[in-house]
Amino acid sequence: MSITTLDGKRFAEMILQGADHLSNNAKLVDALNVFPVPDGDTGTNMNLSITSGAKEVRNHQSEHIGKVGQALSKGLLMGARGNSGVILSQLFRGFSKSIESKAQITAIEFADALQAGVDTAYKAVMKPVEGTILTVAKDAARAAVIASETETSIDILMEITLKEAEASLKRTPDLLPVLKEVGVVDSGGQGLVFVYEGFLAILKGEKLEINANRLSMNDLVNAEHHKNVQGHMNTEDIEFGYCTEFMVRFEDGKKKFNEEDFRNDLSQFGDSLLVIADEDLAKVHIHAEHPGDVLSYGQKYGNLINMKIENMRQQHTDIVGEKVDKETPLTNETKKERSKFGIVTVSMGKGIAELFKSIGANIVIEGGQTMNPSTEDIVKAIREVNADNIIILPNNSNIVMAAQQAASVVDEHVIVIPSKTVPQGMAALLSFNPTAEPSDVEKIMVEALSSVKSGQITFAVRDTNIDGLDIAKGDFMGISNGKIILTERDQLLASKKLLSEMITEDDEILTIIQGEDANDDEVSELVTFAEEQFDHVEVEVHKGEQPLYSYIFSVE
Repeated sequence: MSITTLDGKRFAEMILQGADHLSNNAKLVDALNVFPVPDGDTGTNMNLSITSGAKEVRNHQSEHIGKVGQALSKGLLMGARGNSGVILSQLFRGFSKSIESKAQITAIEFADALQAGVDTAYKAVMKPVEGTILTVAKDAARAAVIASETETSIDILMEITLKEAEASLKRTPDLLPVLKEVGVVDSGGQGLVFVYEGFLAILKGEKLEINANRLSMNDLVNAEHHKNVQGHMNTEDIEFGYCTEFMVRFEDGKKKFNEEDFRNDLSQFGDSLLVIADEDLAKVHIHAEHPGDVLSYGQKYGNLINMKIENMRQQHTDIVGEKVDKETPLTNETKKERSKFGIVTVSMGKGIAELFKSIGANIVIEGGQTMNPSTEDIVKAIREVNADNIIILPNNSNIVMAAQQAASVVDEHVIVIPSKTVPQGMAALLSFNPTAEPSDVEKIMVEALSSVKSGQITFAVRDTNIDGLDIAKGDFMGISNGKIILTERDQLLASKKLLSEMITEDDEILTIIQGEDANDDEVSELVTFAEEQFDHVEVEVHKGEQPLYSYIFSVE
């Protein structure tokens, strides 16, 4: 039967199915990231973003499609992670704004809403790049608008929209040379196609396959939560405050999985531990006080997917109705008096967090390469700082847009310094002058970003070829200012070569930030090499404890 109008109930079903389908395919989307680094997370970010939107829709069911759209937009906006998640949130923000006054919509109104979403997303991106999710959304919306001139059935219109989205996705390598070079389509575009596939399945009365393993774990989690809550009559009694869930997709070359050892090792991080595993993956649920440590351990076995972290203390507070601030404190410190400036920065690794705090950061959000914080995470930090002017240092190119989006939804005066690496964030923070006017502070800190060169050593998760450089899975890659410039089978050799490429006679300071996968003996040898080869450069070493990136180098 042809569907000529779309109400809130059916649209909510489309959203939930689209979110579920993307969730089940998040690993595939992650695998499409161009760089073969171990933190390719487009699928993870899009999944967490739309899951936040779907949760809001589920909690605000209505026959009125405009109200469902508002719920979706709000959930996506606050849950958006990474550039792909922010763009997805903007697509549906424009879509929802277009239909907010309507109880139900026709095919032509559906097409117009898709186009409104594209317009909003393009405006949100400072320098739109074709061959990405933006292009796929634009081409699909254009096809829908053209078809809606004669087509009145929304199900057929969605079929046309999906068909063009798939065709546009296949064309992305022709628009973005790096995609063609590596031999993949755009990961964000693929994520959007999965969402649209979910939409069409509902309109056609079909149900896409759901991951049974995830459902069985959910049943166990619900039972565990029911049991666990009996032991916590007061919020302060909760010893392990974060409900942490994730899946590990096992990879060759990583630590060999043994379920008993895996379970025993994880038990040190918290309680309420549940593990379900087969030959390809393991799904984990645990209540932990430091979820970053849990995720870092999981990454020793493979790639992380379907991650979710929830603050149980805040949930318990909301349930029992304790009189506390509605925003979750990021620290246990007593709220300080309001100051002129407050600084929020993002980092992954206890050592890097301590380093940022030592040079002036008020709040350090746990996140970075392996887990991009959401818009809501950043909003909470902004409100916790208690300052007239809040400065945010994202320290990752995939967090800058989320920081900017967070700044746009709060009343506070927020300055986003677009730092894309930890060294850039450190350089900007060291240039901070608390006595200057906000406009001057922003100018000086932005200028400081170009005063430092950033280097990283990590390993390749797959074979590929980028810029004529053959990369084999397991190789150690040297990354200079965001570009992979060398690979070696030996980590120390790759590190020495990268420093030789980065350091010139004009440089004065080399800062080595030691990651989890770099031992002290190797660091000592690297320091000796640097001091002998570059005797004009002062060498500093800090234990960053960051996962995945054995070394982060700052040269200035």
